[in-house]
Amino acid sequence: MRGKRSKQYRKLMTQYSQIWGFREPYQCLIDAEMVADCHKHKYDLIAGLKRTLHGEIKPMISQCEIRKLYARKSEPDMDQTIEFAKTLERRRCGHLPEDYPEPLSTAECFRAVVDPKGNSVNKHKLVSVCQDENVRRMLRGIPGVPQIYFKRSVMIMEPMASESVAIREREEKAKYRAGLKGPAPGRGVKRKRPENDGEEDAEGAKGAGPAGSMTSTTPEMKKKKKGNGPKGPNPLAAMKKKKPVDAGKATGTSPAKPTGEETPAKKKRKRKHKSGSGEGEQPAGTARTAVGTEGES
Repeated sequence: MRGKRSKQYRKLMTQYSQIWGFREPYQCLIDAEMVADCHKHKYDLIAGLKRTLHGEIKPMISQCEIRKLYARKSEPDMDQTIEFAKTLERRRCGHLPEDYPEPLSTAECFRAVVDPKGNSVNKHKLVSVCQDENVRRMLRGIPGVPQIYFKRSVMIMEPMASESVAIREREEKAKYRAGLKGPAPGRGVKRKRPENDGEEDAEGAKGAGPAGSMTSTTPEMKKKKKGNGPKGPNPLAAMKKKKPVDAGKATGTSPAKPTGEETPAKKKRKRKHKSGSGEGEQPAGTARTAVGTEGES
């Protein structure tokens, strides 16, 4: 299947699911001519329907259609076709052989199964898989009936009929208007937070202690949104501020200690000068001074 056609079929089935409530497995009502054509062209009918509908299927055949295959039993290779048709689920159409010796036409049988009450409603969410053009034309008048047929070894799904398109557009407009006025139909209204809920949370946080203060928040604790004003300098590019110098270090004095504390007085260390002569000798400076005084006298 080509990618473009596959996307179209997926979109169609999504619309049928959203508006008419189609769900997997899709119930496919197959006619006798479709079964015979697929067997003639050696086409896998079940796999083809799964690819076309993009999901699991439940193939069914009505009582009238299986009787038509039995009536063609004399044709070649019809036995294998009948054996395959027996594997499909039998759909009761109410046209029993006692009441109807001859099977009804495909149009009448499909009409009775798809729209049993005649009010143009696909009650059982059936997908029509039929080769007859007249039957497909008749089913286009019933909104919400996907139709599939087989042509040149290709499974084709018809576009949505005009009646179905009108209903789809009406539903979409209703959802759009409901969305403008309020919540969409079928969806719950979002619960609003009561006005005093914040006050109760704040009181509960005060009584809860540190654990409650972390979990509950008040409007005052919420962070304010930053404005779009001018921004400050880049902290990585700005120069670091110098640390203030203590007054004691600047003047060379130690800071005053509290009076209550008593510290032991430190002993000053005296430096002893070493001389070149032994003990009892005077320093060289004093001897020179004495000689000078004798000469003057």
